Amino acid sequence: MNILVLANVDADGLRDWDVVADQVAAALRQRGHSVDILGVGPSVRPFVEEIERRKPELCFNLVEQVGDYLNGDVAIAAILDLMGIPYTGSGPGELYLASDKALGKKLLAFEDILYPRFAVFSKDAALETGGNLRMPLFVKPLKMDASIGIDGDALVRDSNAMMRRVLLIHDEIGDDALAEEYIDGRELYVGVVGNQKLQALPVWELFFTNMPADARRIATDRVKWSVKYQKKYGIDSGAATELTEDVSSRIQHVCKRAFRALELSGYARIDLRLDETGHVWLLEANPNPQIAKGEDFAASAEKIGIGYDALLQRILNLGLRWQPESAA
Repeated sequence: MNILVLANVDADGLRDWDVVADQVAAALRQRGHSVDILGVGPSVRPFVEEIERRKPELCFNLVEQVGDYLNGDVAIAAILDLMGIPYTGSGPGELYLASDKALGKKLLAFEDILYPRFAVFSKDAALETGGNLRMPLFVKPLKMDASIGIDGDALVRDSNAMMRRVLLIHDEIGDDALAEEYIDGRELYVGVVGNQKLQALPVWELFFTNMPADARRIATDRVKWSVKYQKKYGIDSGAATELTEDVSSRIQHVCKRAFRALELSGYARIDLRLDETGHVWLLEANPNPQIAKGEDFAASAEKIGIGYDALLQRILNLGLRWQPESAA
């Protein structure tokens, strides 16, 4: 097939996640496909012109944000729909639902899926609360992902600290703020692959081996991206340990229910907490998650014998089968 891998660019060219685009392109070429990488910048016209010129049979969509536009991934998927170009991952509606964490929680509530109670502090001063909240609270940007805006101060224990954090997110990050009850427990991830028929990958866990006993186990920006910090505190991820088959199956079932509730397609990663009483709390769903070779999603697939190139081929096939809704 003639495949175009879509990746983010800025004024300086491909950003640091272009390594993932290279990995995806190389793996697909090994499967016999003709593959090029197209950088997607803030201007839509060059993107549309390149799509029309190259005429790809499918786009492997790795776009996360376009310029300063938070929902750039939504727009790119919508443009591809309008142009009739198949692509991997979720469509514009699903991407928007997942990006708005508060709206996503409302859909989860309809399906009786357990999630932390929350409140939204909009930049226009509007307040929406999902119940009476108990401290401590975890305050983070409403729509940002990749742990942007999440550090050690994201966990607050009084109303003054909460409002300082809310204002920081408004002023420095430019996003609405989401405050949700902190759930103490194990940090778990589950990859889900499929459209109608879903497969949940093995339960993955974020380990904090050398963290002080009184420290909160939170996936901050440093936890996710600082190699020095990871080495210091023994932070690593891998197959979840000491889970019974029944608990693992229950966690995977919850993740597939969330995938369907948010009408996702292709592939996604579901982030959860397992508390000491055995309750499974859904934190958020991430459509089109990090797909780099050796990272959590690909590693969990490898655990059950799905190699990296085979995983990408499956995602590609799902993209070909998925079709946007159209008028009859």
